[in-house]
Amino acid sequence: MGGVPPSRPAVALAIPVVLVLIAGCGPPPEPPEPTLPATPTSTATGSPPPTFPGEVPTFEPTAPSGEFSEQFAVDCGGEPSGDEVIDLLRAEDVVAAGADAEVTDGPRCSGTWQYTVVTVPDLDPLQVVTEGEPGDLELVTAGTDVCTPEIRIQAPPGIQSAAGCAF
Repeated sequence: MGGVPPSRPAVALAIPVVLVLIAGCGPPPEPPEPTLPATPTSTATGSPPPTFPGEVPTFEPTAPSGEFSEQFAVDCGGEPSGDEVIDLLRAEDVVAAGADAEVTDGPRCSGTWQYTVVTVPDLDPLQVVTEGEPGDLELVTAGTDVCTPEIRIQAPPGIQSAAGCAF
């Protein structure tokens, strides 16, 4: 039942081979560190970055027709202009004809609505919400607090957020 015992030269060769094989066994290598994808930049066709209350993202509208997303209030790109908003305020007797009015924020567009901040010397900043196409704007409300029920119910989320009305 026994077999032929191995010769000494075979054993002498087997020992280093076994030692090399054993030496190769060690703790497994560490997995590579996970890498996060690069932070995406906002583009006309990309997803917008996250926003926080009162923060207004700055990216262009995604619709080729020029209509703006209702989710965000973004720069209107001069359509309508700040002067057009001030002219509307003068026509509605919100700002006196001779008053030195200046747009300090906006207009920002969301859907077909606009949000603008106008300053007049010696008065609190005036928040202005308008609706309509450039050249045919309608004044929705203007004042130091524009969070009226109409704005809270009917205005797009972008206008509500820009005006500080978002829940």
